[in-house]
Amino acid sequence: MSRTGPTVRTVLGDLDPAELGVTDSHDHLFIRSPLLPGQELDDPAAAEDVLRAYAAGGGRTFVQWTPLGLGRGADSLAALSRATGVHVVAATGAHQAVHYAPGFFPESGAESAERPGAYAGLAERFVAELTTGLPGAPAGVRAGLIKVADDRGPAGRHTQWTMAAAAEAHHATGAPIAVHLEADGDPRWVLHRLRDRHGVRPDRIILGHLTRLPDRALHRALAAEGVHLALDSPSRAGHPGDHQAFDVITDLVEAGHATRLLLGADTTTRTARAAGGPVGLLTDLVPRLARSYGPDLPELLLVANPAAAFAADWRTP
Repeated sequence: MSRTGPTVRTVLGDLDPAELGVTDSHDHLFIRSPLLPGQELDDPAAAEDVLRAYAAGGGRTFVQWTPLGLGRGADSLAALSRATGVHVVAATGAHQAVHYAPGFFPESGAESAERPGAYAGLAERFVAELTTGLPGAPAGVRAGLIKVADDRGPAGRHTQWTMAAAAEAHHATGAPIAVHLEADGDPRWVLHRLRDRHGVRPDRIILGHLTRLPDRALHRALAAEGVHLALDSPSRAGHPGDHQAFDVITDLVEAGHATRLLLGADTTTRTARAAGGPVGLLTDLVPRLARSYGPDLPELLLVANPAAAFAADWRTP
């Protein structure tokens, strides 16, 4: 009998949210960028080792935020999920412009971004990857979320263009939208853009890298708006503030926002993977939370909250 109601779209098919189990809500098995030469994650055997170690530590679901054009390993994800027993959620979407070679997005110039519908081709591509399948993957391997980025410097038009496309794809399919933030980014602008300009409900938005922004009042205000906050850098300490994940979580929990929080390791380089990656999430941050708050809080952040954040009433336009 087919399931009715929200499901999580994994690379092996749609899953009852109750079956997710312990979830790394933001991570990478595969990723490459011209900004990180020599740090590519591109080895399927190494990715399998990561998933096996993660499963041995109690992990059940792994959400990869690698969007199109960054070596997301589409041809390997389903086989890895079957071999390890770990549910894998893949992403469509687009990262900051600096992660792509010039011309990768031929319509992303300022002039085309001003034209109504200039982003329509990208929205259609997102929709196809969410509903039909990922290019290069076995038939039926689909994305389960849309990833975009706040990139409002010289490439601000790129951000407006990709967020508009993401919102259009969300409305067509129901997919959640995950947003990469930088330390100098403006999550209020992101929320305004997606919610007020494009009509995306806050509970369908996941804001990543909140530890990079030190303003605790901002964190609390965003949580109060109903968005999901991904605290997703505890194993890397690669940016100022990443090591403060525990303190940020504590502040938000004590302010009454525990139901808005997600945890992830965001392993983007070989160096980060060697330092622990998703296994470090389970062996370091999670035990600290359990010692301070008991087992119910890790259960909420790793199981119940991801089940709400990534489940969708999927539509096919």
